[in-house]
Amino acid sequence: MSYSWNTRTELLLGADRMEYLAKAHVLVVGLGGVGAYAAEQICRSGIGHMTIVDADTVNESNLNRQLPALHSTLGKPKAEVMASRLTDINPRLKLTVINEFLRDERTEEVLSAKFDFIVDAIDSLSPKVFLIYHACQRGIPIISSMGAGAKADPSQVKIDDISKTCSCALAKAVRKRLRGMGINRGVPVVFSTEMANPDAIIEIDNEQCKRSTTGTVSYMPALFGCYLASYVIRNI
Repeated sequence: MSYSWNTRTELLLGADRMEYLAKAHVLVVGLGGVGAYAAEQICRSGIGHMTIVDADTVNESNLNRQLPALHSTLGKPKAEVMASRLTDINPRLKLTVINEFLRDERTEEVLSAKFDFIVDAIDSLSPKVFLIYHACQRGIPIISSMGAGAKADPSQVKIDDISKTCSCALAKAVRKRLRGMGINRGVPVVFSTEMANPDAIIEIDNEQCKRSTTGTVSYMPALFGCYLASYVIRNI
């Protein structure tokens, strides 16, 4: 085994897995508090090709938890900030950047490419369910993040099937929508069994596709992102 930047990863995972990772293509949709951390950990594993998707820009409220958020990046597109970061980690990474929100027909267009795994870190219900549904229809492995907001106990974060989720309003809504589309199980998700703090949730009316916002702490979205990445790296 010759020395390279990912020699320590190869020492753990083995040369065969590293070769497979180098040939794989992972789609990450959503580059906020959860998705950006997932994207970075997947990149650092030695993945060969990634497509990242987000239309949002960095704002000051992101500074408490989001990987792309620095004072020097305020106002910049998250997808572009993450693209620069990922290619700085691995200049040989094949990277496709989509600076837009995925919804409806556009989701189907993006999924026409060949992906080995999808990471869903969308925080809006309808686009999230649409992505999960069409990934399942195409037989593309996907793992989805449920809600990390209004929660603070890292020991209660876990990975399980969507049918076994509890104590998560987003997971409940996703389950209901998917059942109506004929999907009852078979979607792995990251969620927390901790009850959300009701005092940390407020109604809003000025954000696209969102009716409420929740209090967050720095480590919880990052932990969700690491769980997502671990599942992809171990199962791709």
